Amino acid sequence: MRVTCTVNGVDRTADDVWEGESLLYVLRERLGLPGSKNACEQGECGSCTVYLDGTAVCACLVAAGQAAGRDVRTVEGLAPEGGLDPVQRAFLQAGAVQCGFCTPGLIVSVHDLLAHNPQPTDPEIREALAGNLCRCTGYEKIMDAVRLAAADGAGAA
Repeated sequence: MRVTCTVNGVDRTADDVWEGESLLYVLRERLGLPGSKNACEQGECGSCTVYLDGTAVCACLVAAGQAAGRDVRTVEGLAPEGGLDPVQRAFLQAGAVQCGFCTPGLIVSVHDLLAHNPQPTDPEIREALAGNLCRCTGYEKIMDAVRLAAADGAGAA
């Protein structure tokens, strides 16, 4: 089947998509957007989090055909080409990146959190990130990055 959708503001088409392919597979393997990571394929880790029509979803749980005619925004599309989104910048400044596998999903989740709650409390941050697993950190640098992004007004954008 053919799947056409808007990805990061650009109309994109993937041909010969198998009915059972996930949006994650199409983004990474057919459209060349490797930012969203394939970790658990069960929606448990959050590494593949993207926006679908403005709602944060696990791309591994979305059938590619469900994205037809819809708007998809990946970690690559959070900032203008060549730039960084304030959340991405905060993760770098806070040292919240280790192996980097969970980072794209965390960044999209934090972006979504700050869009809805520009000044979250620590418990609100923890709850918003509960669906994102990181095997390398103790999460403290990630918490620091969210606080830094919020202090810099990332949610106001």
